[in-house]
Amino acid sequence: MKTMNLILLMAGTIAFAACNNNPQNEHNNHDHSQMEERQNGIDKAGNPNHREHEHKMSAQGGTGNYVVGDQVPAKQVCMVNDAYMAKDQIPVPVNGKTYYGCCQMCVKTLNEQETARMATDPQTGEKVDKTEAYIVLLDKEGTIAYFKNEANATAYAKSGN
Repeated sequence: MKTMNLILLMAGTIAFAACNNNPQNEHNNHDHSQMEERQNGIDKAGNPNHREHEHKMSAQGGTGNYVVGDQVPAKQVCMVNDAYMAKDQIPVPVNGKTYYGCCQMCVKTLNEQETARMATDPQTGEKVDKTEAYIVLLDKEGTIAYFKNEANATAYAKSGN
């Protein structure tokens, strides 16, 4: 049992280091609490097979050349965090479509969880594939929203949201 815990601890440490030391994918405020709890063989939900990975983070380097309300390029969005990152992210090809993640944990999530690849249009409530969405910057911290089309994004902005 000690050997298994040591292996899990080492794997978690390597994953944490890879995510935080990869110069292509630097980011702040990364929440690794779920990963640390999995090292002990259990997560917050009490399910040892639970693989959902959530990040709490803000966009890197501000908002680049974009202002709140602008469409942003999908390749600069971490589609697990739903955050504009102001630089190109890791491409994740799944079923002939390319999603983007900020670190290897996000890459894994996008590969394994269909729910991470889908969003809800805040204007209409429709489900939208993140690769097909019209992505809009919502605030200076990098929060984004996925819309089915530009018309929905415009209507959402006009409604004062």
